[in-house]
Amino acid sequence: MRFKAIIAGVGMTRFGKHLDEGLKAIGVEAVRAALADAGIEARDLEAAYVGNAAAGLVTGQESIRGQVILRSMGIGRIPVVNVENACASASTALHQACAMVSAGYYDTVLALGVEKLYHPDKRKSFAAFSGAVDVEVMAALLEALKQGASAAGAEAAGGDGAGEKRSMFMDIYAAAARAHMQRYGTTVEQFAAIAAKNSLHGSLNPRAQFRDVLSVADVLAAPMVAEPLTRPMCSPIGDGAAAVVVMSDRKASQCARHGVVRVVASVLHSGWDHGMDEPGTVEECAREAYEEAAIGPKDLDVVECHDASAPAELMAYESLGLCAKGEGGAFIDSGAPRLGGRQPVNTSGGLLRKGHPVGATGIAQIVELTEQLQGRAGPRQVAGAKVGLAHNGGGAIGLDAAAMCVTILAR
Repeated sequence: MRFKAIIAGVGMTRFGKHLDEGLKAIGVEAVRAALADAGIEARDLEAAYVGNAAAGLVTGQESIRGQVILRSMGIGRIPVVNVENACASASTALHQACAMVSAGYYDTVLALGVEKLYHPDKRKSFAAFSGAVDVEVMAALLEALKQGASAAGAEAAGGDGAGEKRSMFMDIYAAAARAHMQRYGTTVEQFAAIAAKNSLHGSLNPRAQFRDVLSVADVLAAPMVAEPLTRPMCSPIGDGAAAVVVMSDRKASQCARHGVVRVVASVLHSGWDHGMDEPGTVEECAREAYEEAAIGPKDLDVVECHDASAPAELMAYESLGLCAKGEGGAFIDSGAPRLGGRQPVNTSGGLLRKGHPVGATGIAQIVELTEQLQGRAGPRQVAGAKVGLAHNGGGAIGLDAAAMCVTILAR
Protein backbone atom coordinates (compact mmCIF):
# COMPACT_ATOMS: atom_id res chain seq x y z
CA MET A 1 0.00 0.00 0.00
CA ARG A 2 1.08 3.61 -0.42
CA PHE A 3 1.75 4.98 3.03
CA LYS A 4 0.59 8.44 4.04
CA ALA A 5 1.85 8.51 7.59
CA ILE A 6 4.06 11.07 9.31
CA ILE A 7 6.27 10.63 12.36
CA ALA A 8 5.17 13.61 14.44
CA GLY A 9 6.99 12.89 17.70
CA VAL A 10 9.53 10.44 19.12
CA GLY A 11 10.76 9.46 22.56
CA MET A 12 12.75 6.73 24.23
CA THR A 13 14.43 5.78 27.46
CA ARG A 14 18.07 5.03 27.89
CA PHE A 15 18.55 1.33 27.21
CA GLY A 16 20.23 -0.75 29.88
CA LYS A 17 19.61 -2.44 33.21
CA HIS A 18 16.54 -0.96 34.92
CA LEU A 19 16.12 -3.39 37.80
CA ASP A 20 14.30 -0.83 39.96
CA GLU A 21 11.74 0.06 37.28
CA GLY A 22 8.89 -2.03 35.96
CA LEU A 23 7.40 -2.34 32.50
CA LYS A 24 4.96 0.49 33.26
CA ALA A 25 7.59 2.99 34.37
CA ILE A 26 9.86 2.62 31.36
CA GLY A 27 6.93 2.49 28.93
CA VAL A 28 5.38 5.64 30.35
CA GLU A 29 8.70 7.50 30.16
CA ALA A 30 8.94 6.86 26.42
CA VAL A 31 5.29 7.72 25.76
CA ARG A 32 5.47 11.00 27.63
CA ALA A 33 8.62 11.96 25.72
CA ALA A 34 6.96 11.19 22.37
CA LEU A 35 3.81 13.15 23.24
CA ALA A 36 5.88 16.15 24.34
CA ASP A 37 7.96 15.93 21.17
CA ALA A 38 4.79 15.95 19.07
CA GLY A 39 3.34 18.81 21.12
CA ILE A 40 0.11 16.95 21.92
CA GLU A 41 -1.68 15.59 24.98
CA ALA A 42 -2.57 11.99 25.74
CA ARG A 43 -6.23 12.82 25.09
CA ASP A 44 -5.36 13.49 21.44
CA LEU A 45 -4.51 9.83 20.79
CA GLU A 46 -7.11 7.80 18.92
CA ALA A 47 -5.48 4.36 19.12
CA ALA A 48 -2.31 2.65 20.33
CA TYR A 49 -0.25 -0.29 19.08
CA VAL A 50 2.09 -1.72 21.71
CA GLY A 51 4.94 -4.07 20.85
CA ASN A 52 6.37 -6.43 23.46
CA ALA A 53 7.92 -9.86 23.10
CA ALA A 54 8.82 -11.28 26.48
CA ALA A 55 6.87 -9.78 29.38
CA GLY A 56 4.92 -12.98 29.86
CA LEU A 57 8.09 -14.99 30.35
CA VAL A 58 10.16 -12.44 32.26
CA THR A 59 7.66 -10.46 34.33
CA GLY A 60 4.54 -12.64 34.18
CA GLN A 61 2.45 -9.88 32.57
CA GLU A 62 0.42 -11.48 29.81
CA SER A 63 -2.51 -10.61 27.57
CA ILE A 64 -3.06 -6.90 28.35
CA ARG A 65 0.46 -5.49 28.44
CA GLY A 66 -0.32 -2.34 26.47
CA GLN A 67 -3.46 -1.57 28.46
CA VAL A 68 -1.60 -1.98 31.77
CA ILE A 69 1.17 0.42 30.71
CA LEU A 70 -1.08 3.08 29.21
CA ARG A 71 -3.76 2.96 31.93
CA SER A 72 -1.04 3.72 34.49
CA MET A 73 -0.68 7.16 32.88
CA GLY A 74 -4.41 7.71 32.48
CA ILE A 75 -4.80 6.57 28.87
CA GLY A 76 -7.90 4.42 28.47
CA ARG A 77 -10.99 4.08 26.29
CA ILE A 78 -9.05 4.12 23.00
CA PRO A 79 -8.34 0.84 21.15
CA VAL A 80 -5.09 -0.70 22.36
CA VAL A 81 -3.67 -3.49 20.21
CA ASN A 82 -0.95 -5.67 21.68
CA VAL A 83 1.65 -6.86 19.17
CA GLU A 84 4.03 -9.76 19.77
CA ASN A 85 6.36 -10.63 16.89
CA ALA A 86 9.73 -11.59 18.40
CA CYS A 87 12.44 -8.94 17.90
CA ALA A 88 10.23 -7.35 15.23
CA SER A 89 7.43 -6.60 17.71
CA ALA A 90 7.95 -2.82 17.74
CA SER A 91 8.43 -2.45 13.99
CA THR A 92 5.30 -4.53 13.46
CA ALA A 93 3.39 -2.27 15.85
CA LEU A 94 4.60 0.75 13.88
CA HIS A 95 3.67 -0.93 10.60
CA GLN A 96 0.13 -1.45 11.86
CA ALA A 97 -0.15 2.10 13.20
CA CYS A 98 1.05 3.57 9.89
CA ALA A 99 -1.30 1.35 7.92
CA MET A 100 -4.32 2.47 9.93
CA VAL A 101 -3.41 6.15 9.58
CA SER A 102 -2.72 5.71 5.85
CA ALA A 103 -6.07 3.98 5.39
CA GLY A 104 -7.83 6.94 6.99
CA TYR A 105 -9.11 5.21 10.12
CA TYR A 106 -7.22 7.48 12.52
CA ASP A 107 -5.38 10.80 12.48
CA THR A 108 -3.22 10.35 15.58
CA VAL A 109 -1.88 6.99 16.76
CA LEU A 110 0.73 5.92 19.29
CA ALA A 111 3.21 3.12 18.52
CA LEU A 112 5.15 1.90 21.54
CA GLY A 113 7.80 -0.79 21.94
CA VAL A 114 8.75 -1.82 25.46
CA GLU A 115 10.72 -4.62 27.08
CA LYS A 116 12.26 -5.78 30.35
CA LEU A 117 14.74 -8.60 29.89
CA TYR A 118 16.97 -8.34 32.96
CA HIS A 119 15.97 -10.80 35.66
CA PRO A 120 17.87 -12.24 38.64
CA ASP A 121 17.38 -15.66 37.02
CA LYS A 122 19.23 -15.35 33.71
CA ARG A 123 17.53 -18.47 32.40
CA LYS A 124 14.27 -16.52 32.28
CA SER A 125 15.91 -13.85 30.16
CA PHE A 126 17.41 -16.33 27.72
CA ALA A 127 14.14 -18.30 27.57
CA ALA A 128 12.65 -15.27 25.84
CA PHE A 129 15.01 -15.91 22.93
CA SER A 130 14.67 -19.69 22.95
CA GLY A 131 10.92 -19.26 22.48
CA ALA A 132 11.51 -17.42 19.18
CA VAL A 133 12.12 -20.67 17.28
CA ASP A 134 9.90 -23.70 16.67
CA VAL A 135 10.12 -25.25 20.13
CA GLU A 136 8.91 -28.61 18.84
CA VAL A 137 12.21 -29.01 17.01
CA MET A 138 14.36 -27.29 19.65
CA ALA A 139 16.37 -30.38 20.55
CA ALA A 140 17.14 -31.11 16.91
CA LEU A 141 18.13 -27.47 16.30
CA LEU A 142 20.52 -27.42 19.27
CA GLU A 143 22.06 -30.71 18.16
CA ALA A 144 22.50 -29.42 14.61
CA LEU A 145 24.22 -26.29 15.92
CA LYS A 146 26.51 -28.40 18.09
CA GLN A 147 27.42 -30.74 15.25
CA GLY A 148 28.00 -27.83 12.88
CA ALA A 149 30.36 -26.19 15.35
CA SER A 150 32.19 -29.47 15.86
CA ALA A 151 32.58 -30.00 12.12
CA ALA A 152 34.04 -26.50 11.82
CA GLY A 153 36.43 -27.14 14.71
CA ALA A 154 34.65 -24.52 16.80
CA GLU A 155 33.12 -26.64 19.56
CA ALA A 156 35.55 -25.46 22.24
CA ALA A 157 34.98 -21.76 21.68
CA GLY A 158 31.44 -21.45 22.88
CA GLY A 159 30.99 -24.72 24.68
CA ASP A 160 27.62 -25.85 25.98
CA GLY A 161 25.02 -23.47 27.36
CA ALA A 162 23.06 -22.22 24.33
CA GLY A 163 19.69 -21.08 25.65
CA GLU A 164 20.82 -21.25 29.28
CA LYS A 165 24.03 -19.24 29.62
CA ARG A 166 23.55 -17.21 26.43
CA SER A 167 20.94 -16.61 23.76
CA MET A 168 20.87 -19.57 21.39
CA PHE A 169 20.66 -17.00 18.58
CA MET A 170 24.36 -16.28 19.10
CA ASP A 171 25.06 -19.88 18.08
CA ILE A 172 22.82 -19.41 15.02
CA TYR A 173 24.67 -16.23 14.07
CA ALA A 174 28.01 -17.92 14.70
CA ALA A 175 27.10 -20.72 12.30
CA ALA A 176 26.08 -18.17 9.65
CA ALA A 177 29.32 -16.25 10.21
CA ARG A 178 31.48 -19.36 9.76
CA ALA A 179 29.62 -20.18 6.55
CA HIS A 180 30.14 -16.64 5.23
CA MET A 181 33.84 -16.79 6.06
CA GLN A 182 34.25 -20.12 4.30
CA ARG A 183 32.32 -19.07 1.20
CA TYR A 184 33.51 -15.49 0.71
CA GLY A 185 36.76 -15.23 2.64
CA THR A 186 35.29 -12.82 5.20
CA THR A 187 37.58 -12.44 8.19
CA VAL A 188 36.98 -12.26 11.90
CA GLU A 189 38.79 -8.91 11.84
CA GLN A 190 36.03 -7.55 9.59
CA PHE A 191 33.37 -8.67 12.06
CA ALA A 192 35.40 -7.04 14.82
CA ALA A 193 35.61 -3.82 12.80
CA ILE A 194 31.80 -3.62 12.80
CA ALA A 195 31.68 -3.98 16.59
CA ALA A 196 34.40 -1.33 16.94
CA LYS A 197 32.56 1.04 14.57
CA ASN A 198 29.34 0.68 16.50
CA SER A 199 31.15 1.28 19.78
CA LEU A 200 32.34 4.63 18.42
CA HIS A 201 28.81 5.54 17.31
CA GLY A 202 27.34 4.38 20.62
CA SER A 203 29.83 6.49 22.57
CA LEU A 204 28.12 9.53 21.04
CA ASN A 205 24.61 8.39 22.00
CA PRO A 206 23.50 9.31 25.54
CA ARG A 207 20.73 6.67 25.42
CA ALA A 208 23.06 3.80 24.52
CA GLN A 209 23.57 0.94 26.94
CA PHE A 210 27.36 0.85 26.41
CA ARG A 211 29.36 3.99 25.64
CA ASP A 212 32.99 2.90 25.85
CA VAL A 213 34.99 2.97 22.60
CA LEU A 214 36.58 -0.32 21.54
CA SER A 215 39.34 -0.97 19.02
CA VAL A 216 39.40 -3.99 16.73
CA ALA A 217 42.07 -5.44 19.01
CA ASP A 218 39.81 -4.92 22.05
CA VAL A 219 36.96 -6.76 20.33
CA LEU A 220 39.18 -9.69 19.32
CA ALA A 221 40.67 -9.97 22.81
CA ALA A 222 37.28 -10.15 24.55
CA PRO A 223 35.89 -13.45 25.88
CA MET A 224 34.60 -15.87 23.25
CA VAL A 225 30.85 -16.53 23.22
CA ALA A 226 30.38 -18.77 20.18
CA GLU A 227 33.18 -18.94 17.64
CA PRO A 228 33.95 -16.61 15.95
CA LEU A 229 31.82 -14.24 18.05
CA THR A 230 33.46 -12.54 21.01
CA ARG A 231 31.33 -10.73 23.54
CA PRO A 232 31.33 -7.28 21.84
CA MET A 233 30.18 -8.95 18.60
CA CYS A 234 26.97 -10.05 20.37
CA SER A 235 24.11 -7.72 21.28
CA PRO A 236 23.38 -7.53 25.01
CA ILE A 237 20.02 -8.07 26.63
CA GLY A 238 18.49 -4.91 28.06
CA ASP A 239 15.48 -3.02 29.36
CA GLY A 240 13.99 -0.03 27.59
CA ALA A 241 11.18 1.56 25.65
CA ALA A 242 10.73 3.70 22.54
CA ALA A 243 7.61 5.43 21.22
CA VAL A 244 6.46 7.41 18.22
CA VAL A 245 3.36 9.46 17.48
CA VAL A 246 2.08 8.76 13.96
CA MET A 247 -0.17 11.33 12.29
CA SER A 248 -2.03 11.84 9.05
CA ASP A 249 -0.99 14.67 6.71
CA ARG A 250 -4.00 16.71 7.79
CA LYS A 251 -3.26 16.42 11.48
CA ALA A 252 0.50 16.81 11.15
CA SER A 253 0.09 20.09 9.27
CA GLN A 254 -1.30 21.49 12.52
CA CYS A 255 1.35 20.00 14.79
CA ALA A 256 4.68 19.55 12.97
CA ARG A 257 7.40 20.98 15.20
CA HIS A 258 10.73 19.69 13.94
CA GLY A 259 10.18 19.18 10.22
CA VAL A 260 8.04 16.58 8.49
CA VAL A 261 9.36 13.00 8.40
CA ARG A 262 7.26 10.73 6.22
CA VAL A 263 6.95 6.95 6.29
CA VAL A 264 7.37 6.36 2.57
CA ALA A 265 7.51 2.57 2.81
CA SER A 266 6.87 -0.12 5.39
CA VAL A 267 7.05 -3.77 4.38
CA LEU A 268 6.43 -6.73 6.68
CA HIS A 269 6.90 -10.38 5.75
CA SER A 270 7.23 -13.69 7.53
CA GLY A 271 9.82 -16.22 6.45
CA TRP A 272 9.16 -19.08 4.09
CA ASP A 273 10.85 -22.24 2.87
CA HIS A 274 13.37 -21.38 0.16
CA GLY A 275 16.72 -22.54 -1.12
CA MET A 276 20.01 -21.56 0.51
CA ASP A 277 20.93 -19.24 -2.37
CA GLU A 278 17.45 -17.84 -3.04
CA PRO A 279 16.38 -14.37 -1.80
CA GLY A 280 14.87 -14.40 1.68
CA THR A 281 12.87 -12.06 3.88
CA VAL A 282 15.40 -9.23 3.96
CA GLU A 283 15.84 -9.15 0.19
CA GLU A 284 12.10 -9.36 -0.42
CA CYS A 285 11.21 -6.68 2.13
CA ALA A 286 13.96 -4.39 0.84
CA ARG A 287 12.93 -4.86 -2.79
CA GLU A 288 9.31 -3.99 -2.05
CA ALA A 289 10.29 -1.06 0.19
CA TYR A 290 12.53 0.43 -2.48
CA GLU A 291 9.69 0.10 -5.01
CA GLU A 292 7.17 1.73 -2.64
CA ALA A 293 9.54 4.60 -1.91
CA ALA A 294 10.64 4.89 -5.57
CA ILE A 295 14.31 4.85 -4.57
CA GLY A 296 17.26 2.47 -4.61
CA PRO A 297 19.82 1.50 -1.97
CA LYS A 298 22.25 4.16 -3.25
CA ASP A 299 19.71 6.84 -2.25
CA LEU A 300 19.94 5.96 1.45
CA ASP A 301 21.75 8.48 3.62
CA VAL A 302 21.60 6.55 6.89
CA VAL A 303 20.63 3.01 7.88
CA GLU A 304 19.68 1.39 11.17
CA CYS A 305 19.97 -2.38 10.77
CA HIS A 306 19.34 -5.34 13.03
CA ASP A 307 22.88 -6.06 14.21
CA ALA A 308 21.97 -8.63 16.83
CA SER A 309 25.49 -9.80 16.06
CA ALA A 310 28.33 -8.21 14.11
CA PRO A 311 28.02 -10.79 11.30
CA ALA A 312 24.30 -9.98 11.05
CA GLU A 313 25.17 -6.37 10.20
CA LEU A 314 27.70 -7.45 7.57
CA MET A 315 25.17 -9.74 5.93
CA ALA A 316 22.54 -6.98 6.06
CA TYR A 317 24.85 -4.77 3.98
CA GLU A 318 24.55 -7.37 1.24
CA SER A 319 20.85 -8.23 1.62
CA LEU A 320 19.81 -4.55 1.64
CA GLY A 321 21.82 -3.89 -1.51
CA LEU A 322 24.39 -1.58 0.05
CA CYS A 323 26.96 -3.84 -1.59
CA ALA A 324 26.95 -7.06 -3.60
CA LYS A 325 26.74 -10.52 -2.08
CA GLY A 326 30.04 -11.54 -0.60
CA GLU A 327 31.33 -7.95 -0.46
CA GLY A 328 30.23 -7.08 3.08
CA GLY A 329 33.79 -7.42 4.34
CA ALA A 330 35.08 -5.02 1.70
CA PHE A 331 32.23 -2.62 2.53
CA ILE A 332 33.25 -2.31 6.18
CA ASP A 333 36.91 -2.09 5.18
CA SER A 334 36.07 0.85 2.88
CA GLY A 335 34.77 2.93 5.78
CA ALA A 336 31.44 3.51 4.03
CA PRO A 337 29.23 2.52 7.03
CA ARG A 338 31.11 4.70 9.52
CA LEU A 339 30.09 8.21 10.52
CA GLY A 340 31.62 10.40 7.85
CA GLY A 341 31.45 7.55 5.34
CA ARG A 342 29.27 7.22 2.27
CA GLN A 343 26.37 5.40 3.99
CA PRO A 344 26.61 5.41 7.79
CA VAL A 345 25.02 2.34 9.38
CA ASN A 346 23.84 2.16 13.00
CA THR A 347 24.72 5.70 14.02
CA SER A 348 22.86 4.97 17.27
CA GLY A 349 25.44 2.33 18.15
CA GLY A 350 23.10 -0.37 16.87
CA LEU A 351 21.90 -3.29 18.92
CA LEU A 352 25.52 -4.08 19.76
CA ARG A 353 26.01 -0.87 21.76
CA LYS A 354 22.65 0.87 22.09
CA GLY A 355 21.29 -2.42 23.38
CA HIS A 356 18.56 -4.85 22.40
CA PRO A 357 15.45 -4.84 24.60
CA VAL A 358 13.78 -6.90 21.90
CA GLY A 359 10.25 -5.49 22.02
CA ALA A 360 11.55 -1.91 21.83
CA THR A 361 14.30 -2.26 19.24
CA GLY A 362 12.33 -1.62 16.05
CA ILE A 363 10.89 1.70 17.20
CA ALA A 364 14.22 2.75 18.72
CA GLN A 365 15.59 2.52 15.18
CA ILE A 366 12.82 4.87 14.00
CA VAL A 367 13.63 7.32 16.79
CA GLU A 368 17.25 7.46 15.63
CA LEU A 369 16.35 7.87 11.96
CA THR A 370 13.74 10.55 12.68
CA GLU A 371 16.21 12.61 14.69
CA GLN A 372 18.83 12.15 11.96
CA LEU A 373 16.45 13.37 9.26
CA GLN A 374 15.45 16.33 11.41
CA GLY A 375 19.05 17.27 12.14
CA ARG A 376 18.70 16.54 15.86
CA ALA A 377 21.28 13.75 16.30
CA GLY A 378 23.99 15.91 17.87
CA PRO A 379 27.58 14.68 17.53
CA ARG A 380 26.51 11.61 15.53
CA GLN A 381 24.55 13.67 12.97
CA VAL A 382 24.85 12.59 9.34
CA ALA A 383 25.19 15.79 7.35
CA GLY A 384 22.28 16.48 5.01
CA ALA A 385 20.46 13.22 5.78
CA LYS A 386 17.19 13.04 3.83
CA VAL A 387 16.39 9.32 3.53
CA GLY A 388 16.80 6.59 6.13
CA LEU A 389 16.05 2.87 6.26
CA ALA A 390 15.32 0.65 9.27
CA HIS A 391 15.75 -3.14 9.06
CA ASN A 392 14.35 -5.16 11.97
CA GLY A 393 13.81 -8.92 12.11
CA GLY A 394 12.93 -11.49 14.69
CA GLY A 395 12.78 -15.19 15.38
CA ALA A 396 14.06 -18.00 13.18
CA ILE A 397 12.43 -20.88 11.37
CA GLY A 398 14.51 -22.99 9.00
CA LEU A 399 16.90 -20.82 7.00
CA ASP A 400 15.15 -17.50 7.52
CA ALA A 401 13.83 -15.00 10.02
CA ALA A 402 10.32 -15.65 11.30
CA ALA A 403 9.39 -11.96 10.91
CA MET A 404 11.06 -9.14 9.02
CA CYS A 405 10.19 -5.46 8.60
CA VAL A 406 11.89 -2.83 6.46
CA THR A 407 10.79 0.80 6.86
CA ILE A 408 11.93 3.83 4.87
CA LEU A 409 11.60 7.38 6.15
CA ALA A 410 12.15 10.60 4.20
CA ARG A 411 12.03 14.32 4.88
